[in-house]
Amino acid sequence: MNKSDFALIGFLIVIISLIFILLYFGNNKKVSNAIVYYEDKEILKIDLSKDKIYTVKGYNGDVRIKVKNKKIKVLKEDSPLHLCSKQGYISKSYESIICLPNKIVIKLENNSDIDVIAG
Repeated sequence: MNKSDFALIGFLIVIISLIFILLYFGNNKKVSNAIVYYEDKEILKIDLSKDKIYTVKGYNGDVRIKVKNKKIKVLKEDSPLHLCSKQGYISKSYESIICLPNKIVIKLENNSDIDVIAG
């Protein structure tokens, strides 16, 4: 391999890295709602623009959900290791909170109904 081969490989690595960075940050759409599921059934739709504390029934007991500054987190829940409440706030469209002991899933919803535009 000569110098031009190494330059080509370096250039390709930079281009591929830029593509991944653009895809990662380009997928960060603004969210306006959070949807709470219990056993794959939607039980609550939360408006993230209103700071509030919600309580839903989970498998092991009540799950308290806190909304603050357009972010959402599990404040308190009954599970052996309390991993759901330790996760902290989420606010990006690709983030979710999955609380397996309580069978609760919180997903963030994009502002628009269009996920992908094919052209």
